[in-house]
Amino acid sequence: MKRDTILLIGANGQIGTALLPRLQDSFGIDAVVASDLRMPTLPQGPFEILDATQPDELARLIRKYNITQIYHLAAVLSAKGESDPISAWNLNMQTLLNVFEVGRTYKLDKVFVPSSIAAFGDHSPKYETPQTAYMDPSTVYGISKVAAENWSMYYHKRYGLDIRSLRYPGVISYQSMPGGGTTDYAVDIYHKAVQHLPFECFLAENTRLPMIYMDDAIRATMELMEAAADRVQVRTSYNLTGMSFTPAELTASIQTYFPDFVTRYKPDFRQEIADSWPKTIDDSAARHDWGWQPHYDLPAMTREMITQLTQIYDPQSQLK
Repeated sequence: MKRDTILLIGANGQIGTALLPRLQDSFGIDAVVASDLRMPTLPQGPFEILDATQPDELARLIRKYNITQIYHLAAVLSAKGESDPISAWNLNMQTLLNVFEVGRTYKLDKVFVPSSIAAFGDHSPKYETPQTAYMDPSTVYGISKVAAENWSMYYHKRYGLDIRSLRYPGVISYQSMPGGGTTDYAVDIYHKAVQHLPFECFLAENTRLPMIYMDDAIRATMELMEAAADRVQVRTSYNLTGMSFTPAELTASIQTYFPDFVTRYKPDFRQEIADSWPKTIDDSAARHDWGWQPHYDLPAMTREMITQLTQIYDPQSQLK
């Protein structure tokens, strides 16, 4: 039986940081090769410096480790990408095509490439956004995700490459700091709360957006990748969601632990981006095809975030 060997690209990012140990638990620490542009402080398991825009470097790692699967997480996110859209497009698309080409050339078993709710735009339904909807994204990040979904379908149909994808909503985690996304206010706010600091929110208090807690996002990723190929009916990207809330609702949830916590609202250019995105997501295709079910709602996520971040900022404290 062939041994699976995983290449994780973008291992230092928000999702990569949380996904790496879960992959290592499932496949073995030596069977998962983590990679990024910089070496982490304390690498656990094999790690390679990789610029995924360079196809020869990527191909070298495929050969060196006999890679059978790739999880490609490297990307410039929504808000950060707007500061230099051409550079963001070039990085997002070149790395994607390099991954698909090595997948085709070396006949890899599976490839995971994430998409995002940023793929939707002003003319997509805002509530219960369906699996198939008109996509006119407002950011270069979203444009690159729509293109990636179409390339995924193309490589699957033409070359038989088993590409799988999820349209992540805002992903909330304690494992890494915010990384330039429009939904990242919902990470930063917890850091401020446990440090007993006020929070300035760059979105208006009633801006509802779909979100998911990191544990659910990682579990969904692995469940999709573990599903039998004939159950994966969507070859662009699956809608995925865990919950939807506004900054005001998130603040109220935090105030159950820190009654004096204050959020001040100062919307900036990211408000227009958020307003173009769905408010709630219909992920019934994922539920039907491979049994997706979220475990975390807003209260459960808030308790977990505050518990974990309190241990980071104040290890002597105990959450009551």
